[in-house]
Amino acid sequence: MELFLYGSLLDPRTLERRSGVPGLARRLRPAQILGWRRVVPPGRRYPSLGRVRRGRVDGALLALPAGALARLIAYEGAYYRMVRLITEEASRPRAAHAFIASARTERRWRSRAISPSPSNFAP
Repeated sequence: MELFLYGSLLDPRTLERRSGVPGLARRLRPAQILGWRRVVPPGRRYPSLGRVRRGRVDGALLALPAGALARLIAYEGAYYRMVRLITEEASRPRAAHAFIASARTERRWRSRAISPSPSNFAP
């Protein structure tokens, strides 16, 4: 399964610790989604995604082994659900899933601390 990452799981240590797969972060591939932005769910400190007409979220795509997916679902908890969306990888559309908070919000995510950087991706 292809998973679009845009928040705390972009951090290689967090991804590998929560997935239980050492070296998994080396499989991250730069991607983006259009028509979305990072938002702050009520009472939460980590971002979710909210639809917005001219939005863009930079993140990463990752093909997950089944065991890792089950561990990430447990990490995200019942507050987040998996949603199918279309990403762009190297300017090509690609179907993927992302964890999105159940509660709707329009409050924009302000932190720059969570964003993909070139060091997140394999050479």
